[in-house]
Amino acid sequence: MTGTSLTGGPGTAAIAAPKPAMVLRLLAGRGAFRLAIQAMGVVLVTAWGAHDYGRFATALGLMTWLNFVPSSAEKSALKCLPRLRMTRDAVAALAVRVAFVPVLVVLAAMAVALVVAPESDAALYLTAAGWSISGGLLMTVSGLHRFRGKSTLDALAFTAGALVVGAVTAGTWFVRWSPLTHLGLLLGGILLILGFSAALLPKEWLRPGKVDGHRLLPAFGRTTVLLGMTEVLDVLATSTVFGVLALAGRTVDSGPFYVALLASSAFCSLLFYQLRLHQPAISRRMRGGGAAAGRARAVELLKLVEWGALVFLVAVGIALAIPTARAVLTSEGTTGAYLVLGVFVLAETVLFAVRLYAGFLIENTNSKVLTLTASASIAGLIATPLAAVALVPAMGPVGGFAALVFAIGARATVLRRLLRRHHPEL
Repeated sequence: MTGTSLTGGPGTAAIAAPKPAMVLRLLAGRGAFRLAIQAMGVVLVTAWGAHDYGRFATALGLMTWLNFVPSSAEKSALKCLPRLRMTRDAVAALAVRVAFVPVLVVLAAMAVALVVAPESDAALYLTAAGWSISGGLLMTVSGLHRFRGKSTLDALAFTAGALVVGAVTAGTWFVRWSPLTHLGLLLGGILLILGFSAALLPKEWLRPGKVDGHRLLPAFGRTTVLLGMTEVLDVLATSTVFGVLALAGRTVDSGPFYVALLASSAFCSLLFYQLRLHQPAISRRMRGGGAAAGRARAVELLKLVEWGALVFLVAVGIALAIPTARAVLTSEGTTGAYLVLGVFVLAETVLFAVRLYAGFLIENTNSKVLTLTASASIAGLIATPLAAVALVPAMGPVGGFAALVFAIGARATVLRRLLRRHHPEL
């Protein structure tokens, strides 16, 4: 880091990799939560129909990126805390504060919208924003519990979250609650779980004494912003596809795109969680000589992503030039259309997962490379809507995933070249 160093001395205790039994317990809790959300995405289609489900999917799709705003504090804490000794409690307290502030801002805006215009799209979107950002805060609080060795609290929190999602979804299916009511009940349940979970954090993290914030906050804040920016911009780029679908008059197609995206995000979320579980140990290992080895491995993975995206997009271009193949790629509601969508989802998922792991290796080497990963994510944010504007109006959800593949390749290309520029030995 620049400025104040958050790195502990050589006496900092080593952080062991999580035990398999603990990993399975944690994955069971997160897996139940993800499975409940997957089931919700399917069940609600039959509860509302295409129009209301399209509005619901668009609201969630546009606001999903907020999930990663508070969780960036977790990512920064899990990188910094294993390297700390004297300032560990102070930095953990900063992480809690940094994570809570944006959540409170969104919830306040949501409350105003619900009072002023409860039936408006703004109220729906801000309630979706509240649900998304509160889930990210629960991830941060759970991550801090894991760091303290209280992994059971993580598993219990997300198992309870799965029960909330299941109960609210069942209620919506039977009673036919509106999308706004459904999201409001989800938010209420997650806030209740969050309150209990946060209350179990150490008191010195929740009500710390005097902290030398003018020295720690700039250093921790820089790391948090740069580390969190990659996920926020990546998901924000995906959210732009929902915006293009709406502007193209294909809001109904947001439903199939959202359901397909759930399948992709389910796998990538579990991978992302695995990386978070191992981040404290990897953060300790990726120092000194380990950093060079990590960057070299990341460059190899980024090359694979570049070539994979290029080959896939060339194949799509050739298919579009053939009338019969183009008819399949642009068809809607047919068995062939869903099979094609499945192929595109698989390609996007594999490429995204490899790029995610490469970025994870790079981010845990040192703080200087964080500007490079952030720059690559900005490139992806620019590439996604441009590709979506070209592909989505004609191809719908399939075009949305083609745009995501193009953006993944663009991010990989930019990041690899930036790394080579700053580290010529690669």
